[in-house]
Amino acid sequence: MNPVDYSAKIITELQEILAAIDPSQSELLQNALLTSKRVFVAGAGRSLLMMKAFAMRMMHAGFSVNVVGETLTPALTKEDILLVGSGSGETSTLRVIIEKAKKTGAEVAALTTKETSSIAQMADYVLIIPASVNHLEAGKSWQPGGNSFEQSMLIFLDAMVIKLAECKGIDISKGLNLHANLE
Repeated sequence: MNPVDYSAKIITELQEILAAIDPSQSELLQNALLTSKRVFVAGAGRSLLMMKAFAMRMMHAGFSVNVVGETLTPALTKEDILLVGSGSGETSTLRVIIEKAKKTGAEVAALTTKETSSIAQMADYVLIIPASVNHLEAGKSWQPGGNSFEQSMLIFLDAMVIKLAECKGIDISKGLNLHANLE
């Protein structure tokens, strides 16, 4: 197969994963994000990159969003929500961040593959992305590592930004006014 064929195979896989997401979980997450004063995002490794992409798109749409660990990130409050992306749902550094968030009274939402994971159990809202975090899992993705989880998470979060902007009456095409202009 060539890269074009592999691309088509990836798209087919992602369609299956995204179609299997529970719409009620999506709606609960959407409402939690809409009612929060600010959104804080966290992740590790490539999942963190997907969360940062979501944060950037949220900022472009006019939402108040911060990335945990950045030097300019303000203090989390009980009016905010922490959104964590973790394929395994067991990342120890993220569990510590969630514990701290819970102590402030903030709500926590998790995007993960495992409903029984410790991060999912700690979260107020859980959205299960039924993807693979290890291509060696029986019946799971043929792609390496957690590719299918990260790709699905990015597409889902892109769709979430569009829906959130729609709910707030924000013309997302005008978000380019907030795009960085010093690059």
